[in-house]
Amino acid sequence: MLGKQFKGYTLNPFQVEAAAAIEAGANVLLSAPTGSGKTLVAEYAIEQAVKNGRRAIYTSPIKALSNQKFRDFKQDGLDVGLMTGDLTLNPDAPLVIMTTEIFRNAVFEDPRRFADTDFAIFDEIHFLDDPERGTVWEESLIFAPEHVRFVCLSATIENLTEFGNWIEATRRHDLAVISHDKRPVPLSHRLYHPDAGVFQLAQRKQAVQFHERAQARDGRHGGRAGRRERERSRWGDKRERKQGRRMAFGPRPYMLLLDELLGRQLLPILYFCFSRKECEIKAERNMGRRLLDRTECARIERMFHEVCERFELQPDNDPALLGILGRAMQGTGYHHAGMLPIHKEIVERLFTSGLLKLLFTTETFALGINMPARTVVFDLLRKFDGVQMDYMRARDYLQMAGRAGRQGLDDSGLVVSILEDEDLYEAPLTRYHSSKVEPITSKFNLSYSTILNLYSHMGGKVLDAYDKSFAAFQANKGSAAAREKKRQAARAALLSRIHILREAGYLGDDGLLPRGKVAKKINGYEIQATEILFSGVLDGMDIHQLAVTFAALIHQERRSAELRGYRRDVGPLMERVNEAVQRFCVIEALHGVGEPIKAPDWGIGPAIDAWSRACSVEDLERLAHSDAGDVVRTLRMAIQMMRQVRMVVGKGEALGARLEEAIVAINRDVVDAKRQFELG
Repeated sequence: MLGKQFKGYTLNPFQVEAAAAIEAGANVLLSAPTGSGKTLVAEYAIEQAVKNGRRAIYTSPIKALSNQKFRDFKQDGLDVGLMTGDLTLNPDAPLVIMTTEIFRNAVFEDPRRFADTDFAIFDEIHFLDDPERGTVWEESLIFAPEHVRFVCLSATIENLTEFGNWIEATRRHDLAVISHDKRPVPLSHRLYHPDAGVFQLAQRKQAVQFHERAQARDGRHGGRAGRRERERSRWGDKRERKQGRRMAFGPRPYMLLLDELLGRQLLPILYFCFSRKECEIKAERNMGRRLLDRTECARIERMFHEVCERFELQPDNDPALLGILGRAMQGTGYHHAGMLPIHKEIVERLFTSGLLKLLFTTETFALGINMPARTVVFDLLRKFDGVQMDYMRARDYLQMAGRAGRQGLDDSGLVVSILEDEDLYEAPLTRYHSSKVEPITSKFNLSYSTILNLYSHMGGKVLDAYDKSFAAFQANKGSAAAREKKRQAARAALLSRIHILREAGYLGDDGLLPRGKVAKKINGYEIQATEILFSGVLDGMDIHQLAVTFAALIHQERRSAELRGYRRDVGPLMERVNEAVQRFCVIEALHGVGEPIKAPDWGIGPAIDAWSRACSVEDLERLAHSDAGDVVRTLRMAIQMMRQVRMVVGKGEALGARLEEAIVAINRDVVDAKRQFELG
């Protein structure tokens, strides 16, 4: 097959190997760097399926990537569908793009829909390692109909052979494990510290010496104080400025680095921050750089207005949109999950044009979306892991660093990490620069929803589900006694959840009870939704209260407790919702569950109530005390849940009709994902 052509490309050796495995009827597990041509392997499998009158499914971890893949495949002339929860378009097409959660749910709810499916392509398969969502990938691989073949794609996986051995033991077909480690555009890693300038890893000792000499010279103490603390002490932070303290003159260290990168024409630059506010502040501080010439300014302004016209937006009535334009005219911008989805879309399109030269962004920008730059800068190497600030994983570093280097434009991509004082001594720089990533570890953790779905098919044999997992496969090490101890501990945890579902009235001796049958049909917050439905509290709610209630089940306050003062007392109906959910939490507590199901968070209530009564986006954001993007995401998830509950109770019932009215009331303007997608 050497010299094999596909879609006008001459396949390289790893693509040839993958194509041969697909033709031979095998599964494929492919590990290769970003931009090296993994998608071509997926397209080969899709073409094989369609050519044989069969179907293919392409899954991704995030909706934005699913949307992008849909557009890419549609542009290629394929008959393609899309299912993301927010959107369902042409679901019976020969190729359907969907999020992995949608795939897993379909495996349990209606496995017959896969009768004519040849391939499931799992993009970013390393997400199996994700603490919150990883179990979804694992469950999909275990329980998908046995005739379905998988093409699993990922960037570097350290324990590729181990992972492949588990897939081969789990799935019926043979498996081709293929590893390719050569990037089409190599990366060049550099470090930056204000006392040492830009340097290479091999010069770390000299950088430490420069730093310590500077400390001695300046009479600085506490050499391991963080850069944030140093900046505040030298220039003052916002709180100090509000108190009237004077700021010393002098450029901030990251500005000096950007001066150097811009002077060397190493544009465009993706600058990763781990704080939304840092992205916004840094973008504003760099507004005076004027990175575009007059012609480029005219082009980006024209493009901005064309995109706004396409999406039927009116910038003059939207201060945030005008802000995007103002920054873009200087060649600068920011991008993070707190922005409205439509605003993020505009920034992404401007960046793709190559006219946005300096973009400050959070790590979500690196998840699969194909938007490379010449240079990547890390503001910090540590981020909040949910518990504390710690150095990021090498896999996360490489995912973001991989955005450096544009194929066909750059000989190499430059990656620069800004170091705090302690990073000179403690940061795991060798691990980052060696491209050695952490092994994938199983996060198998059967949710209540999964247990209910499995119980309806397997009954008491649901306990055997653990034995098929990657967790069990990885635990199969050490002595026989140690292996059995791990197995019993995992089964005991699963058994505890089964007992909770029994006591709560979801499971009986003969299978699923009415509560269980309802919860099985709801994806996400299924226990909370079931409890409030069976309590009868929803029957007394109007459409505004329904919208508030379902949003409260999902909403999780991001900010600190100091903002809690704006909350108002919940009314009697909302108190009944709390009591309904608490019923299940009490049963969990009796079984020693450390993290019970999420309680309703009513802090978003005033905002949702106002939105259901046709308030503006500005009022929505102000009343929610939260970023608009977070509120829109909550509203879209609430719409999904209300649709599922409406299907359970029936459209003809009074509650079903009011749920439909509530959906219509809140699914408008920036919340309406389908309209936005169809316009764009």
